[in-house]
Amino acid sequence: MANTTQIALAAWESLLRAQATIAREFEYTGDWGDVLPREYAVLHALSDADDGRRITELMEDALLTQAGVSRLVARLETRGYVERRDDPDDARACRVALTARGRETYRSLGRAHARQVREVMTRALDPQAMETLRELTEALIAASPRPDPRPDPRPSHARSQRRRPT
Repeated sequence: MANTTQIALAAWESLLRAQATIAREFEYTGDWGDVLPREYAVLHALSDADDGRRITELMEDALLTQAGVSRLVARLETRGYVERRDDPDDARACRVALTARGRETYRSLGRAHARQVREVMTRALDPQAMETLRELTEALIAASPRPDPRPDPRPSHARSQRRRPT
């Protein structure tokens, strides 16, 4: 019998391969119009926020870095899908919200995406297996510590060394 590390590595690789394979299928076979799947993730993250979200909130919802979200928001803003608004709670920040065009595009893409997700997931899994998969992945998420939204890019050994005055 394989040891726990071998089982964990095999499960991790399987999870990554399944996600990448399905994401690639969505990208190649989905009807995304002029919206990329990652851009759709930002529209989705904004879909239930009438007052918009801060970039830091979008990072968590869209699973992207601050730079990645900022670039996506700029592209979506140029095309009229989102707008930046002043943040009433913090004059230094802004909130990103869907425009009417963005909301309609999200709804249209969302319906098509939901059909595609159903097709892909039910190809191999019955409802009970999908529920088990959801429970397992939620357990992994719940057990993970929340990452710092702006991690220090220096290697850990460099952060632990004190700087000496010159």
